[in-house]
Amino acid sequence: MWLIVGLGNPGDKYKAHRHNIGFMVINQIADDNMFPPFKPKFNGLISDGRLGGQKVALLKPQTYMNDSGLSVRKAADFYKIPAEKIIVFHDELDIEPSRVKVKQGGGTGGHNGLKSIDAHLGNKDYWRVRLGIGHPGDKNRVSGYVLNDFTKAEQIWLDDWIYVLSKNIDDLLKDNKDDYMTRVSEGFRI
Repeated sequence: MWLIVGLGNPGDKYKAHRHNIGFMVINQIADDNMFPPFKPKFNGLISDGRLGGQKVALLKPQTYMNDSGLSVRKAADFYKIPAEKIIVFHDELDIEPSRVKVKQGGGTGGHNGLKSIDAHLGNKDYWRVRLGIGHPGDKNRVSGYVLNDFTKAEQIWLDDWIYVLSKNIDDLLKDNKDDYMTRVSEGFRI
C-alpha cells in the first residue's frame, strides 16, 4: 500500500496559496480516479482507493504546514506503511514554476512541512515530489510569496499542470520516477 500526501494549510483562506499546491494535486488525483470523499482522520483528511492496481491512501494533513508530520505519522502507523512507500507532494522555491523533480530522501531545503515529517517519521527515505513555484528573489519575501495566491498569469497554466501531474501518477507507483518527471515535462510546458 502507498500513502500519497499533499502538503498545504487547511481552510478556504489558504486554498489558492502557492504553499497549497500539494493539496491541489491530491484533490486532482482523487477526482481523476474517482476516490470516495475525503473523511477526517489522523489529524487530516483521507481517502482510500486504487491506482494502477495498487491500494493507495491520499492524505491532506489538517495540522497546518508546520506540524504536517503528525498526520503523516498517524496514517503511516495505522496502515503500516514504511517510509519508502510514502510520496509527498510539496511546493519548492528552488525550482522554476511548472517544473517537477522527484527524489527519495535528502534535506528539507528549509520547508517546514518536510522538517515536521522528518521529525515525526524519524526516517527520511520517503519520496518527495518537488513542485516548482519559483523564488521571489529575496529571502525576506519568501513567507509572503508562498502564503499568497498564484498570480493571474500563473493561473493560466496551473490547472493544466496539476492535471498532468495527476494523470501520470501511476509512474510513481511503478517505481518509474524518471518516467514521471519526463512525462510531466513533455506533457506540459508554459
